[in-house]
Parts: sequence; structure tokens; C-alpha cells
Amino acid sequence: MTDTEPSAPDEPSALLLEELAEAAGRLEGADPLEILRYASERFGGGLVLASSFQDCVLIDLASRAAPGITVAFIDTGFHFPETLAYLGRVKRRYGIEVEVLSAGLPASEWPCGSARCCELRKVAPLNAFLAGRTAWVTGLKRVDTPERELAPVVGWDHSKDLVKVNPIAAWSEDDVEAYVVARELPRHPLNAVGYLSIGCAPTTAPVGEGDDARAGRWAGTGKTECGLHL
Repeated sequence: MTDTEPSAPDEPSALLLEELAEAAGRLEGADPLEILRYASERFGGGLVLASSFQDCVLIDLASRAAPGITVAFIDTGFHFPETLAYLGRVKRRYGIEVEVLSAGLPASEWPCGSARCCELRKVAPLNAFLAGRTAWVTGLKRVDTPERELAPVVGWDHSKDLVKVNPIAAWSEDDVEAYVVARELPRHPLNAVGYLSIGCAPTTAPVGEGDDARAGRWAGTGKTECGLHL
């Protein structure tokens, strides 16, 4: 595979699906660095990484296995100031540029927590950014939600028509914490006051000791996903 960015197919061929199934089986249980090296070698310049910057684990892994990868962040207009400050800190630490994606909507139009907010402010900008790419890397983990428990480390994303790479899919929250400690990674400043899974400020709350990390996301609404991974 060359560094030339290939065009993304509208529909996966049977051969590509077979290749992805083989890769998913071969890489199941592999170190995330190995998964990222495979993705970087296979998809070259068509590979991008999407980060919410609730931590920098994925950024750190990519800096080691896929240096130079394009990094994207979705700015909904409702992030905590601490998240934006943390993004800046991570950028400086790794010397990376971050593509900031935005729907460009005023705060009053489908504000945070409203019915179409995630669709318009998160899903639509990311889909537009991914158009023409061949693969994207996410920090999705199987333990996050019931909807994610069968996520492969590599597979076809039918909602976005490209390959999806989930290098830490098999990790637990303890695995993430162990990596943060071992690599001495900077933590999101809100971790210290109980925010473990961090999204937009109006719909994110701190969690109690022993609670699920995502219990503070859309608390009391029954919502578990924003739509990026569906």
C-alpha cells in the first residue's frame, strides 16, 4: 500500500469483507499497537483518527504506531472549557495538528440535549469529514455500552461506508487506566472531580465511586449512544 490516499468504495466488495474478517480474527487479542500498525500500512493516507479528547490514550498509541495520522475532533459548541484546554495541551505534547469539525449551528438551534443535537452537531460533520476516506480509528470499547459489546477490532462501518478500526475494543476501563499510568499520560482535568466519560457539558455529570464510567452520560434519559457508532 502506498501513501497515496485511495478513493473509498461506496459498497464493500466480497473480497474486502473477507479480508477484514480475516484481519479481525488474526488481530483479536493483539496489542493495540499491532492493530494500528496494520491499519496504517493497509490504508495509508486514507486513515484518520477521531478523538473526543476525554483522554489521550488513542493519540499516544497512534503516535507510536501510526505517526502523522490525521486527527479529528468534533466541536459541538457545548464542550467543557476544560476539554478544549486539554485538547490544546495534548496537541502541544505530541506536536500534532487537529482537524476541528463543526456543524456551524448557532447555540439556539437544536441545543445540547435536544432531539436532533447529536445527529446534526456530531454525526453530520463527521460523516462529511469521512467522505472519501478509507478507514477511521476510534476509541470504542466493548465494555462501554451493550450496543458495543460485539465490536470487532477491524470491520466495515455500514453507516459510514468505510473501514472502522477499534484498536482498544477489547480493553476494560482498568486496562485504560493501567496504560495511562504506565505511559504517564496527562489526564483530563475533570477526572479529578468524578467525570470519567466526558461529552458535552449540559449532558455529562460526574459519577460516584464504583459507578459505571458512562453513567454520567445523558443520565436519566435512557440514551447511551450519540449515533457516531451506530
